[in-house]
Amino acid sequence: MGIDIVETYDKENIKNLPVEQFEGQIYILQTEKEAAKAIDYLMQKSLLGFDTETRPSFHKGKLNKVALLQVATLDQCFLFRLNRMEGIPTPIRTLLEDNRITKVGLGLKDDMQNLQRREQFTPGTFIDIQNEITKVGIKDKGLQKIYANLFGKKITKRQQLSNWEADILTPAQQRYAATDAWACVKIYQEVCNRLRT
Repeated sequence: MGIDIVETYDKENIKNLPVEQFEGQIYILQTEKEAAKAIDYLMQKSLLGFDTETRPSFHKGKLNKVALLQVATLDQCFLFRLNRMEGIPTPIRTLLEDNRITKVGLGLKDDMQNLQRREQFTPGTFIDIQNEITKVGIKDKGLQKIYANLFGKKITKRQQLSNWEADILTPAQQRYAATDAWACVKIYQEVCNRLRT
C-alpha cells in the first residue's frame, strides 16, 4: 500500500515535495509519415496516457488550436506536433477512435472539444482520471494535487503557458509535456492497485 491519501491536498505542502518528472524516451513526430510509424507501435499497447497542449491566447475570444498531442507508456512518450500537420492525420485518428486500447487522461472533455476543433472524430475508449480518483476518496481535480496526494511528489507546471507552436520545443517543454501524459498512466494504475487491495 502507498502513502495515506487525503480528500483534498493542501497546495502549500506541494512546494516542499521532491520534483517528479518523466525520465523515459521522448519522440517528437512532425510529419504524418512519422506519426504513422509511431501509431503502429502504440496500437500494440493496452494502456496509454493522454494529454494535449495548446498555445495560450492572451486575447479575449481568440482560441488557438491544439498544437501538441502527447501519448505515453510508462517508459516512452510520443509528442505529435499537430500544428505541423493537416487536421488530424488518419493514423492519429485511428488511435483516437480505437476501442481496444484504454487511453487515460485528465479533464478529457476539454481535450476532446479542442481536438475536435481541428477535425471531427468519434472518441474510442477513454477514461478520465477525474472520475476514477473519487473511488479512492480524492476530491481534488488538478494533476499536481492528485499526484502529490498519491505519490508524495511534485509535478512542476512551469511550462504550461509556454509557446507550444514554437519552431523547436525546448527540453523543458518536452519533459513537461511527456510528464503530464505519463503521470496519467501512473495515477490510473495506482488507483486500480488501491481499489484491488
